[in-house]
Amino acid sequence: MAEVAKHEKTTPLQFRKFSYVDREGIGIEAFHMLVPSDWKVAGGIRWVLDNPGMPAVASFRVTDPKEVDEFEVFPNQPFFWTNNPMVRQLFPVGSRYFGSEVRTPVKALEALKQIILPRFRRGVEKTQIVREQVLPDLAKSLGAGQTQPGVSAWADGAKIRIEYKRGSTAMEEEIYGVVESFSFPIQTMTGVATNTLWTVDYLFSFKAQRGTLDGRSKLFQTIATSFALNPQWFNKYNQVVEYLIQRQIQQIHSIGELSRIISQTHNEISESNLRSYYDRQAVYDRVAENFSEHIRGVDAYYDPFEQKSVELPSGYQRAWTNNLGEYIVTDQEDFNPNVGSNLHWEMMERK
Repeated sequence: MAEVAKHEKTTPLQFRKFSYVDREGIGIEAFHMLVPSDWKVAGGIRWVLDNPGMPAVASFRVTDPKEVDEFEVFPNQPFFWTNNPMVRQLFPVGSRYFGSEVRTPVKALEALKQIILPRFRRGVEKTQIVREQVLPDLAKSLGAGQTQPGVSAWADGAKIRIEYKRGSTAMEEEIYGVVESFSFPIQTMTGVATNTLWTVDYLFSFKAQRGTLDGRSKLFQTIATSFALNPQWFNKYNQVVEYLIQRQIQQIHSIGELSRIISQTHNEISESNLRSYYDRQAVYDRVAENFSEHIRGVDAYYDPFEQKSVELPSGYQRAWTNNLGEYIVTDQEDFNPNVGSNLHWEMMERK
């Protein structure tokens, strides 16, 4: 363990800016983040054409060259529940209602153990939960629970740490998630019923070889805190959702139809969309803050090219950046990335 820490402390660590363009849907950058320069990114955004309330979901992995250390984002899991016996007879548990799975709502900790683990770690050898924790700050970041006319809302956050075998390698992984729930009354032939739309979202995980996960917290926190949605993409996405829900469209039948809907959206960001954007960004920061028992492993620097603050792993003496959005942190006082490079690097000031 000491050897790993020493290696990370003395070897310059370089990050690059990864930008994902939603070519299948809106056609612009959907999100960006910092990743170690030699790590690979796989996955992205998939448009689910049968769910008007959540027509796009993100799912991707950022993996080291040895395919051991990994940062993963899981797809959101949308659910529906009602106390209307007629609807429940037509749509039993496990079926789909307007693109959402019919299932009784549960809190975040139960959702991680009962839904996420069986779905995304199925077949993993000797999985055991070694730690679990409720994280109310994640839910608080969303502002959930605020009263709205005719709608009852709540949110709940949690994390679990698991250990398992992946081939011959003993692994440990920390998984985070939030449950958001919205219930509203519906008039039926037999009286007033309550419908509930709930989602398991903000699903992140950090994994590494057993015994090394906490030691990699600085690197993983850098990836997580740098993750940022493009507000223009988020604005257009919300308009698509509003369009579908207002017109009660059950299904988009083709990508061509989706393109026509997107063409009707505008670039002006409403106050509610902007507030929702900042609320969601706050959750990503909370995930990073809660990783590794609240140990803060990043420092803020001023990027003179981007003219904004950027968070990089703490414990290093110097940080450099260039106009391509790449960063290097190092302990070596005589290290200068301009030597032998055709790029222009500038040293950054710690904030």
